[in-house]
Amino acid sequence: MTDQQLTVLISGASGMIGTELTHQLRAEGHTVLALVRREPRSQHEHSWSPRHGIVDHHLLGRVDAVVNLAGAPLGRLPWTASYRREIRDSRVQATTTLVRALQRTDTPPATFLNGSAVGFYGDRPLDRLSEDADKGHGFLSDVVADWERAAEGAPEGTRVALLRTGIVLGPGGAVKPLVPLTRLGLGSTLGSGKQYWPWISLHDEAAAIVHLLTSRLSGPVNLVGPEPATSAQVTTGLARELHRPHALSVPEGVISTVMGDAGREMLLTSQRVVPEALLADGFTFRHRTLDDALDALLPLL
Repeated sequence: MTDQQLTVLISGASGMIGTELTHQLRAEGHTVLALVRREPRSQHEHSWSPRHGIVDHHLLGRVDAVVNLAGAPLGRLPWTASYRREIRDSRVQATTTLVRALQRTDTPPATFLNGSAVGFYGDRPLDRLSEDADKGHGFLSDVVADWERAAEGAPEGTRVALLRTGIVLGPGGAVKPLVPLTRLGLGSTLGSGKQYWPWISLHDEAAAIVHLLTSRLSGPVNLVGPEPATSAQVTTGLARELHRPHALSVPEGVISTVMGDAGREMLLTSQRVVPEALLADGFTFRHRTLDDALDALLPLL
């Protein structure tokens, strides 16, 4: 927590992460403004059109920080050729629109926190992945690289941090489709179950972003929990929280056939990502273990 009261402009404020971030910021006395793609409904909302490169650059000159969480959801299936373009373009266009507006204002904000993802690292089952790990391979890795490159065009004097987020354990996002299946008794090991899934609780995801608003960190920052866990540990833990069995398994071949690249990159990729920069910067996780995060998730479901 900081005694300094900030005015923070958020894109993607109505999403799962944006909603929690807004709640935490307002609880600390900060002012939150939201960029929306519809008509504003309050004085705290401001319209923009990232697809057309439209945002009020004067607005960006009146805030202390910009947090960009905009992007098409990865969980929408199938990943057709057109939707793959949407996944990339929605992220790059939103970031480019904001960066160009930052460049135009005479008084750019001190901080620009831009969404990113651990997908940058690709499938790395043998590696411990801190922020200095190299780019991996695959569609998501290429998307994230383009996304981050767009953010790095922010003007000199504006600190840029890239929020390389893992699986956020909240009521939406990657966990959402697993919950109804688990409640039906269909909790399953996905593939070998040995692949590492970089997780973080919803609270800690937002709290880490709040921390970064007044940190000096720049460049990539891994937003993941401090104790890596495998996909089997996540799915069995969820079943345990919901008091349901976890006796099934879905072979890798079935996931690849049914879900294609989406299944391979979201469910079968192994990434042992560690939050090295956050820990070194003094951030304190409320939910340090997977069990802690799943306990916190249950009341949200």
